[in-house]
Amino acid sequence: MSDIEQIATLHKGQELPLQRDVEAISIPFGKTVTLPEDSVVSVMQAKGSTVSVGFEGRLYLVEGANLDALGLEALPRPTLPEEASEEEIEQFVWDQLRTCFDPEIPVNIVDLGLVYGCRIERLITGERIVTIRMTLTAPGCGMGDVIAADARNKILGAPQISKVHTEIVFDPPWSREMMSDEAKLELGMF
Repeated sequence: MSDIEQIATLHKGQELPLQRDVEAISIPFGKTVTLPEDSVVSVMQAKGSTVSVGFEGRLYLVEGANLDALGLEALPRPTLPEEASEEEIEQFVWDQLRTCFDPEIPVNIVDLGLVYGCRIERLITGERIVTIRMTLTAPGCGMGDVIAADARNKILGAPQISKVHTEIVFDPPWSREMMSDEAKLELGMF
Protein backbone atom coordinates (compact mmCIF):
# COMPACT_ATOMS: atom_id res chain seq x y z
CA MET A 1 0.00 0.00 0.00
CA SER A 2 1.40 3.41 -0.98
CA ASP A 3 1.81 6.30 1.46
CA ILE A 4 -1.22 8.10 0.05
CA GLU A 5 -3.33 4.92 0.11
CA GLN A 6 -2.60 4.24 3.78
CA ILE A 7 -3.60 7.79 4.77
CA ALA A 8 -6.71 7.50 2.58
CA THR A 9 -7.85 4.52 4.68
CA LEU A 10 -8.51 6.90 7.56
CA HIS A 11 -11.91 8.54 7.75
CA LYS A 12 -13.28 11.53 9.64
CA GLY A 13 -14.41 10.62 13.15
CA GLN A 14 -12.38 7.40 13.26
CA GLU A 15 -10.97 6.90 16.75
CA LEU A 16 -7.46 5.56 17.18
CA PRO A 17 -5.46 4.78 20.34
CA LEU A 18 -1.94 6.22 20.23
CA GLN A 19 0.66 3.45 20.07
CA ARG A 20 3.36 5.68 21.60
CA ASP A 21 3.96 9.25 22.77
CA VAL A 22 3.89 11.44 19.68
CA GLU A 23 4.90 14.99 18.85
CA ALA A 24 2.12 16.94 17.14
CA ILE A 25 1.59 20.54 16.08
CA SER A 26 -1.19 22.22 18.05
CA ILE A 27 -3.89 23.89 15.97
CA PRO A 28 -4.13 26.90 15.65
CA PHE A 29 -1.06 27.83 17.72
CA GLY A 30 1.59 26.00 15.69
CA LYS A 31 3.47 24.84 18.80
CA THR A 32 4.85 21.32 19.12
CA VAL A 33 3.32 19.30 21.95
CA THR A 34 3.50 15.65 23.01
CA LEU A 35 0.33 13.57 22.99
CA PRO A 36 0.63 10.64 25.42
CA GLU A 37 0.64 6.95 24.52
CA ASP A 38 -2.71 5.12 24.92
CA SER A 39 -4.67 8.35 24.44
CA VAL A 40 -7.55 8.03 21.99
CA VAL A 41 -7.57 10.58 19.17
CA SER A 42 -10.26 11.22 16.57
CA VAL A 43 -9.32 11.71 12.91
CA MET A 44 -10.49 15.08 11.59
CA GLN A 45 -8.73 15.18 8.18
CA ALA A 46 -6.17 12.96 6.46
CA LYS A 47 -4.57 14.76 3.53
CA GLY A 48 -1.12 14.94 2.01
CA SER A 49 1.37 13.42 4.42
CA THR A 50 -0.30 14.63 7.64
CA VAL A 51 -3.33 13.74 9.72
CA SER A 52 -5.34 16.25 11.77
CA VAL A 53 -6.67 14.71 14.97
CA GLY A 54 -8.85 15.82 17.84
CA PHE A 55 -7.81 15.15 21.44
CA GLU A 56 -9.42 16.51 24.60
CA GLY A 57 -11.32 19.18 22.70
CA ARG A 58 -8.30 20.48 20.77
CA LEU A 59 -6.91 19.88 17.29
CA TYR A 60 -3.42 18.65 16.42
CA LEU A 61 -1.47 17.88 13.26
CA VAL A 62 0.48 14.60 13.18
CA GLU A 63 3.25 14.50 10.57
CA GLY A 64 3.87 11.55 8.28
CA ALA A 65 7.07 10.53 10.08
CA ASN A 66 4.93 9.95 13.19
CA LEU A 67 2.08 7.98 11.63
CA ASP A 68 3.28 4.84 13.39
CA ALA A 69 1.83 6.37 16.57
CA LEU A 70 -1.58 6.04 14.86
CA GLY A 71 -0.96 2.41 13.93
CA LEU A 72 0.07 3.20 10.33
CA GLU A 73 3.43 2.89 8.68
CA ALA A 74 5.56 5.98 9.33
CA LEU A 75 6.36 7.88 6.16
CA PRO A 76 10.02 8.50 5.43
CA ARG A 77 11.03 12.10 5.98
CA PRO A 78 11.30 13.76 2.56
CA THR A 79 14.89 14.51 1.62
CA LEU A 80 17.26 15.07 -1.28
CA PRO A 81 20.62 13.58 -2.18
CA GLU A 82 23.60 15.74 -1.17
CA GLU A 83 24.51 16.41 -4.83
CA ALA A 84 21.04 17.75 -5.78
CA SER A 85 21.03 20.62 -8.27
CA GLU A 86 19.54 24.05 -7.59
CA GLU A 87 16.56 23.12 -9.78
CA GLU A 88 16.01 19.88 -7.82
CA ILE A 89 16.16 21.80 -4.53
CA GLU A 90 13.57 24.31 -5.75
CA GLN A 91 11.33 21.49 -7.04
CA PHE A 92 11.67 19.75 -3.66
CA VAL A 93 10.49 22.89 -1.86
CA TRP A 94 7.43 23.23 -4.13
CA ASP A 95 6.67 19.50 -3.82
CA GLN A 96 6.74 19.78 -0.02
CA LEU A 97 4.48 22.84 -0.08
CA ARG A 98 1.97 20.76 -2.07
CA THR A 99 1.79 18.31 0.86
CA CYS A 100 0.74 21.10 3.26
CA PHE A 101 -2.95 21.58 3.93
CA ASP A 102 -4.99 23.99 5.97
CA PRO A 103 -6.36 21.56 8.60
CA GLU A 104 -9.88 22.73 7.74
CA ILE A 105 -9.67 22.72 3.91
CA PRO A 106 -8.99 19.57 1.83
CA VAL A 107 -6.80 21.36 -0.75
CA ASN A 108 -3.04 21.91 -0.55
CA ILE A 109 -1.80 25.44 0.04
CA VAL A 110 -0.24 25.79 -3.44
CA ASP A 111 -3.43 24.84 -5.33
CA LEU A 112 -5.45 26.92 -2.88
CA GLY A 113 -3.43 29.92 -4.08
CA LEU A 114 -1.96 30.75 -0.69
CA VAL A 115 1.71 30.61 -1.75
CA TYR A 116 2.69 33.83 -3.51
CA GLY A 117 6.35 32.99 -3.92
CA CYS A 118 9.37 31.06 -2.81
CA ARG A 119 12.95 32.33 -2.78
CA ILE A 120 16.02 30.22 -2.09
CA GLU A 121 19.17 32.11 -1.18
CA ARG A 122 22.62 30.63 -0.89
CA LEU A 123 24.79 32.31 1.72
CA ILE A 124 28.54 32.77 1.47
CA THR A 125 28.86 29.92 3.99
CA GLY A 126 27.11 27.61 1.53
CA GLU A 127 23.94 27.40 3.62
CA ARG A 128 20.59 27.82 1.90
CA ILE A 129 17.70 29.78 3.36
CA VAL A 130 14.20 29.37 1.96
CA THR A 131 11.77 32.27 2.26
CA ILE A 132 8.14 31.50 1.53
CA ARG A 133 5.77 34.39 0.91
CA MET A 134 2.22 33.31 1.54
CA THR A 135 -1.18 34.49 2.63
CA LEU A 136 -4.23 33.07 4.37
CA THR A 137 -7.80 32.77 3.13
CA ALA A 138 -8.76 35.58 5.54
CA PRO A 139 -6.74 37.98 7.71
CA GLY A 140 -8.31 36.54 10.88
CA CYS A 141 -7.55 32.92 9.93
CA GLY A 142 -5.78 31.26 12.84
CA MET A 143 -4.11 28.53 10.78
CA GLY A 144 -1.08 30.52 9.61
CA ASP A 145 1.23 29.29 12.38
CA VAL A 146 0.19 25.66 11.82
CA ILE A 147 0.67 25.81 8.06
CA ALA A 148 4.01 27.59 8.46
CA ALA A 149 5.25 25.00 11.00
CA ASP A 150 4.16 22.13 8.75
CA ALA A 151 5.91 23.64 5.71
CA ARG A 152 9.06 24.41 7.70
CA ASN A 153 9.31 20.86 9.10
CA LYS A 154 8.86 19.25 5.68
CA ILE A 155 11.27 21.52 3.81
CA LEU A 156 13.98 21.14 6.46
CA GLY A 157 14.15 17.45 5.52
CA ALA A 158 16.61 18.40 2.79
CA PRO A 159 20.17 18.58 4.13
CA GLN A 160 20.92 21.44 1.71
CA ILE A 161 18.42 23.74 3.47
CA SER A 162 19.48 25.34 6.75
CA LYS A 163 16.54 27.58 7.54
CA VAL A 164 12.99 28.24 6.38
CA HIS A 165 11.36 31.62 6.91
CA THR A 166 7.64 32.03 6.28
CA GLU A 167 6.38 35.53 5.59
CA ILE A 168 2.60 35.89 5.87
CA VAL A 169 1.26 38.83 3.87
CA PHE A 170 -2.21 40.11 3.06
CA ASP A 171 -1.43 42.19 0.00
CA PRO A 172 -2.71 41.25 -2.43
CA PRO A 173 -5.64 39.80 -0.50
CA TRP A 174 -6.50 36.18 -1.26
CA SER A 175 -9.52 35.50 -3.47
CA ARG A 176 -11.08 32.42 -5.05
CA GLU A 177 -9.59 33.38 -8.41
CA MET A 178 -6.16 32.45 -7.03
CA MET A 179 -7.16 28.79 -6.70
CA SER A 180 -6.18 26.23 -9.32
CA ASP A 181 -8.95 24.64 -11.38
CA GLU A 182 -8.32 21.38 -9.51
CA ALA A 183 -8.86 23.13 -6.16
CA LYS A 184 -12.08 24.74 -7.38
CA LEU A 185 -13.32 21.35 -8.56
CA GLU A 186 -12.39 19.69 -5.24
CA LEU A 187 -14.29 22.37 -3.30
CA GLY A 188 -17.27 22.44 -5.71
CA MET A 189 -16.64 26.04 -6.78
CA PHE A 190 -17.02 25.57 -10.53
